[in-house]
Amino acid sequence: MAELRFTTAPDRDDLYKVGDRVEVYCDHEDPKGNRVRGWLEGVVVQVDPKIVAVQFAEPVYLTDGWMVPDHVLWCPPNSQQIRMARKRTRSKPRAAAPATRAKAKAKTKTKAKAKARSK
Repeated sequence: MAELRFTTAPDRDDLYKVGDRVEVYCDHEDPKGNRVRGWLEGVVVQVDPKIVAVQFAEPVYLTDGWMVPDHVLWCPPNSQQIRMARKRTRSKPRAAAPATRAKAKAKTKTKAKAKARSK
């Protein structure tokens, strides 16, 4: 068999990189603790040319029902079961209603007066 020698490493154009947020279609637990199948967000922890490892914060399960102890699932990078995570927009915190602000201000003043009297 002929020996192949590379002078430089072959260029790898990976779809995913370590640290990327991705979603994987898998069996997992919802916030109530029920087992469901759906898209779950995780982080890429290892990338090889043929496989990607994704770690999750929530418990994940194999299709035959076994829980994965380290919360890491492996899948091919070109699979239909993995995609980049959708960007989420953070909602701005709503300003308190004027009446609520006035009540809070009055409460703070009352506490300050009571503190001053006790000294």
